[in-house]
This record gives sequence, structure tokens and C-alpha cells, in this order.
Amino acid sequence: MPDFKQLSRSVKGLTVLVTGAASGMGRATALVFAAEGANVAVTDLNADATQAVADEIAAVGGSAKAWVLDVAEPQDITKVVGDVARHFGSLDIVINNAGISVRMPIDDEGYDAGWDKALAVMLTAHPRIIRAALPHLRRSKCPRIVNIASTEALGATATVSAYSAAKGGVTSLTRSLAVELGREGITVNCICPGPIRTGITDRISEEHKTIYAKRRTALGRYGDPEEVAHMTLSLCLPAASFLTGAVIPVDGGLMARNA
Repeated sequence: MPDFKQLSRSVKGLTVLVTGAASGMGRATALVFAAEGANVAVTDLNADATQAVADEIAAVGGSAKAWVLDVAEPQDITKVVGDVARHFGSLDIVINNAGISVRMPIDDEGYDAGWDKALAVMLTAHPRIIRAALPHLRRSKCPRIVNIASTEALGATATVSAYSAAKGGVTSLTRSLAVELGREGITVNCICPGPIRTGITDRISEEHKTIYAKRRTALGRYGDPEEVAHMTLSLCLPAASFLTGAVIPVDGGLMARNA
């Protein structure tokens, strides 16, 4: 029998880039990694909110810096990824979290524009960021990529076909890159959050949240952003070195429930 190996569960000193980090699951992810001692590149479109998250981390002794990043702009990606690696001296973990809400019926006159925006932000940006980060990940002792998709990639809701198509593409991209990059020790995994309390779901009343959660989820409630963030952290631990190509629902049992 082989000797028992002590595998590290610490991300202390590693550098993580989080997109869409100014609010919701992105902010929670930045805070969770910072609390564990990682250097956090906080990136988002909203300059003030992005800086606020970096300041929040610094206020409790964490290591973070804010960058404004529009993931739909290739030149922004190249610049920010390079700046992050230079500032912290490394880039070990990429969290593709940035997202937008796109809801419209297929015959809406604005559908084409909505489709293009959904794919640009929530699918095309992912390989662009990964490509920019690859030279740095290849030098890392713990290279990790986590893509945030949605349970809309696993099931269907009316009038969100552009959003669902983008998120479905993320799950396939994850599996494909896991196979392609696996021999280099780079793991690529995907999380599919279900009903989570974020800015996107703020517009839903508490009454309707409760009705939906009790009817659809096994746990009977909405999740909190921190609950997704901790799963993201788990996928990035040095000890998670044999987990890749996984698509993991964090949904309170939404996808497990038949009725």
C-alpha cells in the first residue's frame, strides 16, 4: 500500500484573478480567497465598486488590487492579465465569473444584439482570458481555472435562450480544455449556480423567492454567494489536483429534484 500523502489545502501566496468581482458571487469569491491568504486581482467594469472590494480586503489585512476590465474587449484582457502577473509576480488561478442578465423571447426585435452581448461576455471572454493567462499558469505550481456557468446550462427557462446558450457553451468549453490542458497539470472545472441571492435576483420579491425555492429546490431556500465561493475555493486547492473537467451544480438540489 502506498504511503499516505499530505496534500495542501492552502492557497496562501497564490494569485487569483476574479472577473465580475465587484458584486455578488464575484465579490464573495474575492473575499473568500483573500481570507485564505491569496493575492486577489479584483476585476470588473464598475471602477468604484471594484476598488471598494479591494479596499474591503485591504482593510482586514488581505492582499488585493483593483483593475477595471471589460471582458468583451480583447485588448483590455491582454493588458489586465499582464498587469496582474507583473504586479503580484505570478498568476495561478483564473475565475471566469463575469456575467450579465439577458432575458428576451426569440422574436424580440433586440434578440440579435442580446445574443451577441451574452456570448461576448459569458462565453467568448473565457477562452480569451485563459489564453492570456496560459503562459503564467504554465509556470505555476498550482494552476487552476474555474468557469462559472449556471443551472440554465443544465435545464431550460423560457425567454433566456441567449443566456442559456452562453452558459451551455461554458460547460462544453470546460470539458474540452480540461482534456487539452490536463497533461500540463492545469485543471479546468465549472460551477453551475442555481438560485443565488445576487444583484440579478434582487428584482425578484422575497415572496416569489420563497415560493420558487420551496417548490423547486431540495433545501427549500435560495443560496448565498459565499456558498458558491467556497465551492470555487475548493476546486482551486492544491489538494484538488485530480479533479478536472467537472461540471458541479451548486443549486440547493434544484437539478436533483423531479417535482
